Amino acid sequence: MKSFPPPLNASEEKIYLKKYSEGDLHAKQLLIEHNLRLVAHVIKKYQFLDEAPEDLISIGTIGLIKAIATFDLSKGNRLAAYAARCIENEILMMLRSKKKISKEVSLYEPIGTDREGNDIRLYDVIESQDEEAFSKISLKDNIQKLYKKVETELTPRERMILVMRYGLYNGEEHTQREIASHLGISRSYVSRIEKSAIGKLRIYFS
Repeated sequence: MKSFPPPLNASEEKIYLKKYSEGDLHAKQLLIEHNLRLVAHVIKKYQFLDEAPEDLISIGTIGLIKAIATFDLSKGNRLAAYAARCIENEILMMLRSKKKISKEVSLYEPIGTDREGNDIRLYDVIESQDEEAFSKISLKDNIQKLYKKVETELTPRERMILVMRYGLYNGEEHTQREIASHLGISRSYVSRIEKSAIGKLRIYFS
């Protein structure tokens, strides 16, 4: 943080904001540079993440730039409070985006192989009308719909079994026998519930 320029005082900030509103791009650059300490301060609460500090600084700086571009000088407030919210919002947007991508990856990952050695994925099973799924299909268009239907169309037990069986939401995959032991029911009952849940979902993707 010591490598960043010190913050502007209130009068300096007001001068540069006014200049930027009049089209002075150098004033914008100065506002960015002198608020980088604020970015570094905001990202401290996300140090527990695996993200590199440099990446968080870059994302936070995008939020800072948006804050400077949309700040309303006429309200008489300081830029810092508004910019801090924008910086945090930008980081949260990035985290939500990565979470969505990780969910897509969990559905892309193989859950087994067919008789010919081809990978089978959860979405293949749901989309297929056959006992075994052989086709490989794209998930991008329907992935959000699938997760929504898992949440809204299945009973709590059906949802639990599919989540455990196929490792949804980045969870660990379990065999039917492991799930049966965990729930205190028979493996065949787990199989019936799994088939019932997949049947409910399949009608939305036929």
